[in-house]
Amino acid sequence: MAKGKRAGGAKGTKITLKMAKNALRVTPDGKQRLDLSNVGIATFPKCLLKLRNIEEIDLSRNKLKIIPEFIGQLSGLHWLDLHSNQIEQLPESIGLLGSLVYLNLCNNNLDSDGLSSEIGSLRNLQVLNLGMNRLNALPPTLATLTNLTELGVFDNLFTQIPECINVLPNLTKLNTKRNPVSYTQRDGKDSDSVKPTGNLFLVREGDLCHPCLEKFRRKKLIDRSQRKSNFSGLISPNSVARGNQENWRQQTTTSPPSFQKGQARPAGDTNTLSFMNNLYA
Repeated sequence: MAKGKRAGGAKGTKITLKMAKNALRVTPDGKQRLDLSNVGIATFPKCLLKLRNIEEIDLSRNKLKIIPEFIGQLSGLHWLDLHSNQIEQLPESIGLLGSLVYLNLCNNNLDSDGLSSEIGSLRNLQVLNLGMNRLNALPPTLATLTNLTELGVFDNLFTQIPECINVLPNLTKLNTKRNPVSYTQRDGKDSDSVKPTGNLFLVREGDLCHPCLEKFRRKKLIDRSQRKSNFSGLISPNSVARGNQENWRQQTTTSPPSFQKGQARPAGDTNTLSFMNNLYA
């Protein structure tokens, strides 16, 4: 990754053309990749327009909030990684990146209004990662991405699977985990992983994110430690039972009155065991 000078404050690192050239790498498959990941960039560098033959750009793990309209001029891009920034909106010019095959927008601040419908113009797109945002809907134009094979929408706010996903003909990998999706729609079949109960959702432990899982486990331990046995009116759980058992033994050892076989049980006789023994003697 490139080493740049910190401009301080919200401006972040300023990338010059020289720094950008020094950040160029050649991938194992011979592509030109610009690696400006994790250098504190807060403003998309316009100097990138002066670089030729760039096919891949990695601007992940920075502080970008805005993607400028001029990104559409990078029409030769095949691969764009913008994950782990603070992006709130995509420009309409994103649709001009017609050669794009891979687009990673994971872990940003995108909501459904900020996801431009022009993303449906990326007809060559094969991998799209929209996970860990604030999306509750997808633009219907996404249905035109007929070459899409992998789609991630995990850790968002979807309450149902968008219809545009169901019509993607070549989609082979779909990640919808950790969304409040109705359990009848998960993976296209019934599932008891997430069940709506009023305004709550019952979720399996395996579907919880790590912080939520740890919080659940801590609360479970606290509840268990605070739980106390309550046997109202008893010195110990079986104290009364033991007393009744002794009375029962004494009654069964007492010689009962004799009855003829088939004779009715006398009123007031509580010695059931003795009565049954005489009845079937």
